[in-house]
Amino acid sequence: MAQQDWLVGDNRRRLAVRRIIDGAADLIARDGIDAVDIDVIAESVGCSRATVYRYVGGKSALADAVLADAGARIAEDVARQVKPLDGAERVVVAMTASLAAVRSDRVAGQMIDRITPKTVTRTLIGSPELTSIAKELTGVANDPLAAQWIVRVVLSFLFWPAADDAIERRIIERFVADSFRTEA
Repeated sequence: MAQQDWLVGDNRRRLAVRRIIDGAADLIARDGIDAVDIDVIAESVGCSRATVYRYVGGKSALADAVLADAGARIAEDVARQVKPLDGAERVVVAMTASLAAVRSDRVAGQMIDRITPKTVTRTLIGSPELTSIAKELTGVANDPLAAQWIVRVVLSFLFWPAADDAIERRIIERFVADSFRTEA
């Protein structure tokens, strides 16, 4: 019996990348970021190790791709929520919605639970993509330092959450949103 092509239909490159990232996401969601193993992922999606490297790259590139994929999902969700808002209220909703989305996302939540401070600095705080997303979602596009500060505040709540969501929102409203209020 002939083996069926694992990429039947559509664009082969896009399908390969999607299947590999989804397989890696499943592994990370189940076992954490440190469990990324090219052989395990290749076997789970029905391809060779070489195919994983060809379409996505090694462990680091794969983890980055999974994180970028989760980030895109989260950013899309938050963007829908903040679309009609501006000013301080947009900042508050963008931050609280981001916290909720990261915590509920099967991959992002797992990564946050198991990430090291070194990885936070290298991957999250230093990420121009994350700063760009923060600028867009909060509406502070003209102030990159404000966006970096917002990223740091959101990360601090992810690693050291307040007692509940309402307290986090009040802290954000009082100490963050006030920085973005304009005088009428």
